[in-house]
Amino acid sequence: MKLAKNIRNTAVRVLQNESEAILNLIDFLDGDFEACVEKILGSKGRVVVTGVGKSALIANKIVATLNSTGTPSVFMHAADAIHGDLGMVQSDDIVICISKSGNTPEIKVLVPLLKKLGSVLVAMVSNTNSYLAEQADFVLNATIGEEACPHNLAPTTSTTAHLALGDALAVCLLEGRGFTSDDFAKYHPGGSLGKQLYLKVGDVLSKNQVPVVLEDADLAQVIVEISGKRLGATAVEDSSGVLKGIITDGDLRRMLQKTLNIQQMKAKDIMTVSPKTISVDEFAIRALNLMRNHNITQLVAMDGEKIAGFVHIHDLMKEGIV
Repeated sequence: MKLAKNIRNTAVRVLQNESEAILNLIDFLDGDFEACVEKILGSKGRVVVTGVGKSALIANKIVATLNSTGTPSVFMHAADAIHGDLGMVQSDDIVICISKSGNTPEIKVLVPLLKKLGSVLVAMVSNTNSYLAEQADFVLNATIGEEACPHNLAPTTSTTAHLALGDALAVCLLEGRGFTSDDFAKYHPGGSLGKQLYLKVGDVLSKNQVPVVLEDADLAQVIVEISGKRLGATAVEDSSGVLKGIITDGDLRRMLQKTLNIQQMKAKDIMTVSPKTISVDEFAIRALNLMRNHNITQLVAMDGEKIAGFVHIHDLMKEGIV
């Protein structure tokens, strides 16, 4: 038990250290940060993000975030840059160098080469008195008190600070570009995330038949419709095609538990009036949220005033958005 307590205490200390460091970054958001965002927004080139060691890993993540939110970006390892990869940097590109110390050998070799190319240089650095900070056109201040490592050696809090500052930069650029959820969907077409952003209710309905009966249909017709269309429910409409209600197989079971005198019953006698509906043009993820909120498994899908079919939670599960 003592060991478990020590483990928890260590974890708490690390999380407190890193969370405090992120909050402290707020005080370092200055004119350079704002000018950097504006420079990138006005640039015709890409953002090239570079670093070595753990900073290179953070650079990769920032590049991924920038690309997915509308800012064309590439990663360049600082060590590889001085052995040929510098050729990927174009004249209109903006280069962000990530470094805790700002004084690593690779950075000291790379920076003069970048300046010779005429590149705009942004330093994301935890040491604002460093060589990198002094040479940069813009400094993104990621100063921290100390690493979460008990020896103040392993990059922990510093890399977290750089990562958070990169996210802040990406979101500012996203908003500056007016980047929308539709834009986001273009760059994330795969997997469940992509489907949440582009799959419409109408896309799911194409696999389903349309179970529907008239208000005055007898129960035999209702049962045949529910069983034949295999969706566990049927819509109920009047003679003019207006949706009046819904009957599920659960409604039938509950009715039979109450009475067996069903000879004279009609669809309108057991239907649920004003059923939950959704437009075929709505996103499928909204259909899922409606089902979850109302604890139901299907919705009547409408194409204007016309019943288009049913969307069932199983349809959404098959599509992989649940």
